[in-house]
Amino acid sequence: MFESLSDRLGSVFEKLRGKGALEEKDVNDALREVRIALLEADVALPVAKDFIAKVKERAVGAEVLRSVTPGQQVVKIVHDALVDMLGGEEDASLSFQTEPPAAIMMVGLQGSGKTTSTAKVALRLTKREKKRVLMASLDTRRPAAQEQLKILGQQADVKTLPIIAGQSPRDIAKRAMEAGRLGGFDVVMLDTAGRLSIDEQLMAEIADINRETSPIETLLVVDALTGQDAVQTAEKFKARVPVTGVVMTRIDGDARGGAALSMRAVTGSPIKFVGVGEKLDALDTFEPKRMAGRILGMGDIVSLVEKASEEMDVEKAKKAAKKMAKGEFDMNDLADQFRQMRKMGGMGAILGMMPGMGKMKKMVDQAGGLDDKEIIHQEAIISSMTKAERKTPKLLNASRKKRIAAGSGTSVQEINKLIKAHRQMADMMKKMGKGGMKGMAKQLAGMGGPLGGMGGGMPGMAGMPGGAMPDADALLGDAKGKKGAGAEDIDFDAIEKALAGQAPMPPGMGGLPGLGKKK
Repeated sequence: MFESLSDRLGSVFEKLRGKGALEEKDVNDALREVRIALLEADVALPVAKDFIAKVKERAVGAEVLRSVTPGQQVVKIVHDALVDMLGGEEDASLSFQTEPPAAIMMVGLQGSGKTTSTAKVALRLTKREKKRVLMASLDTRRPAAQEQLKILGQQADVKTLPIIAGQSPRDIAKRAMEAGRLGGFDVVMLDTAGRLSIDEQLMAEIADINRETSPIETLLVVDALTGQDAVQTAEKFKARVPVTGVVMTRIDGDARGGAALSMRAVTGSPIKFVGVGEKLDALDTFEPKRMAGRILGMGDIVSLVEKASEEMDVEKAKKAAKKMAKGEFDMNDLADQFRQMRKMGGMGAILGMMPGMGKMKKMVDQAGGLDDKEIIHQEAIISSMTKAERKTPKLLNASRKKRIAAGSGTSVQEINKLIKAHRQMADMMKKMGKGGMKGMAKQLAGMGGPLGGMGGGMPGMAGMPGGAMPDADALLGDAKGKKGAGAEDIDFDAIEKALAGQAPMPPGMGGLPGLGKKK
């Protein structure tokens, strides 16, 4: 969603970084381009004007113009202003400071993704917060709305209130709260009805339910694809209902991101969650700092580590780490790494969250690399091998390769490519195994840059040794407590030349084998 804005801002800051000293005219020219980029991204005009005024006030100060690295200072100022615009340091987590069960009311227009978002939030509370959640559909108008929530509840393994035909929304809400109290539930999710547009009847119904249940949180669900209409909808709801937060759906779409950037500044309501896909687990908390970092190409290492810790099978990772300490790494291990990487959204999603990798990801894509379908092909190749072949890849002679190619629907050349990649990784594991933890530390230190130390099994990325991920909680603490590498630490010109085959990969980027031109 923020790709075009990120590209525009990236080119503006690149010009500033190239200058040894900055004059006021340089800052003004850069901010004019930033303003155009924000308006093109569908940011509300008053919000864009206020943003530029704040940045300009700080950027033309003596501490920037006389700074040793003025370009970097401007980037930092823009980053801080962007964080403020998105919500700042305000705690956007859900509140449960009430006597159980805590009621959470979901409101919004029809088609914004209210019912699905209700199930997503319920699943998140169940898995992460360890809460007992009961969901209840108060939508008596839309056909099969209550059945939809029931099915989603079965998929998420979350309890739903039994359907009784003919009850009014207020009666259903009352019954849900009573069932929550009697059943010992911590949270009751109330999925209210929507309309195609805001009308008096809708508002009166929501106000009625609000009085009956006294919800601790009232979450407004808006569709990011509707642009500034989403902001206007939020304003109208907030005028009539005590909206405590916003859930923005379809943020993974290709619409411009102005609604997300304007929402907090215009309505005063923080964005609490964003829907990043259709699956029930595709819901993220909205963190202003992380989002600002992604927009400015600084990556989001904390989200990457969180995702890895969620998807990682700890027992499997420990076994793999023991094997690798002995210098062992077979095709079964490689297949595990492929599966884990696909769970995390594929190589593209992982690179997108790495500091400074946004531009590199684009360059690699243009060079024809990073097609996640290749991972599936490589998994198919490994699946077509016998147990003995997976355990000992040296057994793979010409006739065996032909058989595997026929079984997996690939070619012998692709099998050779996979064997070569496996051999490179296995050799590295042996070096690490011989050197013990010191050897591993040296190896990772040699890789340096933003990739060093990010273990966890990313095949095809030697800087991320499969299975060698340290304790997820410790890594997450490090990621939150320490300042990660920023986009300014990456030599993009050197990387571009390396990808074009004109020069070697710069120091710190050696852990990305196989990212050259496709053969």
